[in-house]
Amino acid sequence: MIKKTSLFALIFFSITAFADVTVSQAWVRETKPGQEVGAAYMTLKSPVNMQLIKVESKMAGTVEIHEMSMNNGVMKMRMLDTLDLPANKAVELAPGGFHLMLFDMKKPFTTGNQVDMLLTFKDKSGKVFKQKITVPVKAAS
Repeated sequence: MIKKTSLFALIFFSITAFADVTVSQAWVRETKPGQEVGAAYMTLKSPVNMQLIKVESKMAGTVEIHEMSMNNGVMKMRMLDTLDLPANKAVELAPGGFHLMLFDMKKPFTTGNQVDMLLTFKDKSGKVFKQKITVPVKAAS
């Protein structure tokens, strides 16, 4: 019985460690009719070293992780395969830095609506965890 209890505790605490990825200040930028690309922003914080490896949304054909940076006075944007989330450090996805690009949008994102997303994370041992979030659409300030 002790072995079963220990096994249950090990599985339970392994799962809850993944469940502690905190998503805060999430929002999707409002778009205009005919616009096929949108952007999403948020702050992610994990209690363990992890990576954001994939983002999906039924509201877009594809979602990519991007980074903007200034290089010799020129702003550059590039797609990232993953986004590192160091343990206990907030990683901000914001205009002008890391962000999510939503391509082939199914319809414009209008203020007051919401966009469902599925975030996929991977820890350093290769375990994968998926987390659903619902993000409000807001006008850029």
